[in-house]
Amino acid sequence: MARAATGLGVRELARLAEVSTDTIARLERGELLKPATLDAIRTAFEEAGVIFVDENGEGPGVRLKKGGSA
Repeated sequence: MARAATGLGVRELARLAEVSTDTIARLERGELLKPATLDAIRTAFEEAGVIFVDENGEGPGVRLKKGGSA
């Protein structure tokens, strides 16, 4: 959802997070990743304008910052 919302391709996200494209594919398949890898991907998303929303009764989610990417 976050990658589609930002318009980032797999290669671009991988480059921003400094991980391999295979790692992004593993994330999207729901495979477990190391916490440091997840942090790097989350940081890349946040720098692209994604806000991670904690559980609020309807489950966690994401949204974009106002005005698009940062």
